[in-house]
Parts: sequence; C-alpha cells; structure tokens
Amino acid sequence: MTSSRSTKSGALLLFAFVIVAWGLNWTVTKLIVTQVTPLWTTAIRTGIGALALLAMLAASKQFRIPKRGDVPVVLAISLFHMVAFAALMTTGLKYVPVGRSIVLGYTTPLWVAPAAWLLLKEDLSARQLVGIMIGLTGLAVMFNPSAFDWTNRDAVLGNGLLLLSALAWSVSILYTRAHHWIATPFQLVFWQALLATILLTILALIIEGELDIVWSNTLIMWFAYSGLVGTALGFWAMTVVGRSIPATTTSLGILATPVVGIASSVAFLGEQVDQALLIAATTIIVGIGIGTFSRSS
Repeated sequence: MTSSRSTKSGALLLFAFVIVAWGLNWTVTKLIVTQVTPLWTTAIRTGIGALALLAMLAASKQFRIPKRGDVPVVLAISLFHMVAFAALMTTGLKYVPVGRSIVLGYTTPLWVAPAAWLLLKEDLSARQLVGIMIGLTGLAVMFNPSAFDWTNRDAVLGNGLLLLSALAWSVSILYTRAHHWIATPFQLVFWQALLATILLTILALIIEGELDIVWSNTLIMWFAYSGLVGTALGFWAMTVVGRSIPATTTSLGILATPVVGIASSVAFLGEQVDQALLIAATTIIVGIGIGTFSRSS
C-alpha cells in the first residue's frame, strides 16, 4: 500500500512538472523567435530533444528500432505533431501574444471529439456536444470583431496558423487512438523526433535559408530549456504519468497548462490579459473539461 501511494505521489509530482514545463515552454519559445526564425527554432529545439531522448533510452536500456507495424504511428506523430503542429505554432507565436496563442493551441480537443465520431465511429455523448458548443462559444469570443483586429494582417495570419496547428495536433491524436502499438510510446518518441528534426531542417533551409544566428548565453539557455525540459523530459514524464494516473485526471489536469502559459507570459514578458481573452480562455477550458470528463467516464 505504501509503495503504491509513493508511486502515485511521484507521478503526481511529475505531472505538475509537465504542466509547468509545457506552460513555460510557450513563453520561452516566444523569446527565441524574437531572435531566430520559426522553422530553425523548431528544428534546433527538436534536435536537442532527440539527442536527449536517445541518451535517456540508452541509459534505461529501452532503445528499440521500430518494427514495421509501428512505422505508421512514427510517421503520423512526427509529421502532424512534431513538424506541422510545432512549426505552425512557433510561426504563429511570432505574430501573436503567448496568452492568446496557448489558448488557441489547446483548442485541439474541440476538434478531436467530432472527428473521432466521424472517422473512428466513437460515441459522441450529449455532454461532449455541450462541451464542444461551450468551447466554440469561447472561440467566438476571441474572434469577436470588437475584440479582434481583422485589418491587422499579421494578427490574422498568426491566429490562422495557431488554429491550423491545433487541427494538425488533432490528426496526430486521432491516429494514435486507432494505432495498435507494438513498442511503447516512449520507445518510439526518439524516432519521431529524429525524423521531425530532419524534415524541419530541410524545410528551414528551403523556406528561411541558411542558419544565421548570433549566439549568446541567454539564447543557449532558452534553447536548452526548450529542447531538454520542454521536449525531452516533458515527453518522458508524460509517459510515466500516463501509466500511474487515471485518464480523467490526466486529461483534465493538462488543462492547467494554458493557465501556466498565460501567467508566465504576464510575469516574464509583461503581456496584458484583457477581459475578452480571460472570458474566452475560461469558456474554452470549461468546455474542453466537460467533454474530456465525458470521454473518460
């Protein structure tokens, strides 16, 4: 009994770490893209994460070469989460404040539930429908003409990219649900990150040109945090959490990440949280929470 409680307590601490690490990572990424182009930012961060994950797998003797049956999930998560979501999110952050960005990025569950009903034939309960409608209401508040400047082309582009990033993430989640795993998710995440690093580097060279960075100790520190803490340790901790904490707790608890992201943007970047964003964020999080609880119950 004591051992079980100790394991659960440790998992809850790791879960808190993940929430803080991922929430802060949005603010750190915003700082990086003020000095480095978005695709190179994503490629470097993912490359650092891949090297760290390789070391962690080797140290824990869990390194595996993916079997043929796991290749599709490696491709799906790499392409849609680590490349599309990360690149679109990072580019969007260049034009949109962190607080608004993280709320848009975490609208992903609003798209997953109806898509799972349509494509995977999962049941869509009345509670989920209510949750989706509440979440979409919050989204409408964010894009209310009185609260959003539709004449600002950078703002329209950035917000559009962030919504596309949420849709890309939802594709990854949908395929992950349908996949029959052979290796564990942690054993495959290095290969996903490695492929993503290669693809992001190619895209960065084609779209943004050769890497041109003025390195500083501060920039190195930001990249180290984003690659090691926000990526590698975050993914590792989340796999441990998933094995020890009920899905309902995990799904609802992760909704604290946008709160941490918004708070960190206020504390470290001096961003302002207006009433419209506060109402929209609260409404979206409540809607997602209602729908998530329904799925897990």
